[in-house]
Amino acid sequence: MQACRTGSEDREPLERATIREYENHVEQYITSSEFGIGDVKLSQLQYATVRAFLERLREAGKSPAMVRKIRGSLSALISDAMERALVSRHAIRDGSKRRARSRKPREAREVKLLTKDELRAMLSEASGTFRPLFMTAVFTGLRASELRGLTWDNVDLKAGVIHVRQRADRWNEMGPPKSASGNRSIPLAPIVVNTLKEWKLKCPKSDLGLVFPTSKGKVQSLSNIYKRGFAPLQVKCGMAIDTGKIDKDGKPILRARHGFHVLRHTAASLFIEQGFTPKKVQSLLGHSSIQMTFDTYGKLFPTPDDDRAAMAQVQARIVGAA
Repeated sequence: MQACRTGSEDREPLERATIREYENHVEQYITSSEFGIGDVKLSQLQYATVRAFLERLREAGKSPAMVRKIRGSLSALISDAMERALVSRHAIRDGSKRRARSRKPREAREVKLLTKDELRAMLSEASGTFRPLFMTAVFTGLRASELRGLTWDNVDLKAGVIHVRQRADRWNEMGPPKSASGNRSIPLAPIVVNTLKEWKLKCPKSDLGLVFPTSKGKVQSLSNIYKRGFAPLQVKCGMAIDTGKIDKDGKPILRARHGFHVLRHTAASLFIEQGFTPKKVQSLLGHSSIQMTFDTYGKLFPTPDDDRAAMAQVQARIVGAA
């Protein structure tokens, strides 16, 4: 397969994590002798060949998420080749469009949410350095990377607003938000303002001015937040799954039910329940498009039946019930 870079000079530089992921996908799968299509020129690549390649990955036990990522890397590679006039057609995009014509419209995917009782239990039981972080996550919907990269100079406690201007990548290095829409300002609930005021007095000193640093003032890793904070909190609140295994002391080994991202999903559901418009939810979450908001949370927005009930209430206020 013809080699080409997955970024263009007129675009913003890709994050190191993204570049590393592309390289791994090319080396381990796309051009490998076991799965790959490395001997096929991009100009001769057919959608049927791509589908067969993806099917081999599934048969080898690769997860659906991994297959989607590898497909995305291959698609990005073809897109870059098109921009450089190395190929005239996009095998994946063209094939997907043909399939889409015969498919039903895509429905919003199911997302896992915390119930109100689970949320209250977690906020009640959370303590120590992780409590302000969880509290902020629940009421703002910030991504984990944005929480990890949040600095005090972007927290206006007097105005009750957080300004998202940067994020921490998986190597704990600071960079811009995921997209231009990631730069945003989020109003804070009073409980978050009060929690952060108290936390600021106890927060470990950090050269970067981090809001949620480690005890040594460094950037928190997501694995540390999850393993030391979020997972134990779920187990404490009875939100765990029995793995069927026991530890060396004969106690059952429990696994936390949710990943950290469930806090962002739950925050979005609270915004929608409060009556925020789809555009407002998109803005608060920093989604790059309204379609992304609908694809993720479409089922949580009011239905036509809800709209009719609301119109009936409008009528009742003016001329009385029918």
